Amino acid sequence: MFLDRWLKPRPAKAAGAKLYASAVAQARSAAFYRDFGVRDSMEGRFELFSLHVIFLIERLKGQGDAAAETSQAVFDSYVKGLDDAFREIGVADTAVGKKMKKLAGAFYGRLKAYDEAVASLPEDAATRDFLARTAFEERGEGDVAALTSYLIKTRAALADLPLDALLQGDVTWPTL
Repeated sequence: MFLDRWLKPRPAKAAGAKLYASAVAQARSAAFYRDFGVRDSMEGRFELFSLHVIFLIERLKGQGDAAAETSQAVFDSYVKGLDDAFREIGVADTAVGKKMKKLAGAFYGRLKAYDEAVASLPEDAATRDFLARTAFEERGEGDVAALTSYLIKTRAALADLPLDALLQGDVTWPTL
């Protein structure tokens, strides 16, 4: 009753957690690894999880206070997910903080590089380069064109998605 109001998570926090869970599920789609050639490794998964979180953050950017709060909640869920993953694989508590700091720096670097890459769309050379460096780890392998097409399609799909749906934690990802 009275305490329910205090203990119930804010709507943005619940929406952010739901959006993050959806991003993780999409990033785990087998087609990224099987068909596109992203390496099914911790690094490859980190890149795809990060990319999907970036999609959400980009869509929510500049859409008002509720969107900013939801975006922050998506990021907080992402950080918690990474922290939990380290602990599950047995990284010592004393090392988790250092690893998280390194990954936070990597995420912000990718966010900046993503923003710069998509700024030149519809010309997609910078976006291809960005994906080759990150998702494909500069291996020279994988279907960069397919992942670039997916990125463009995903940005368009999220742009068409009503903001109210996102603020409720509902997102529809394009099929692969």
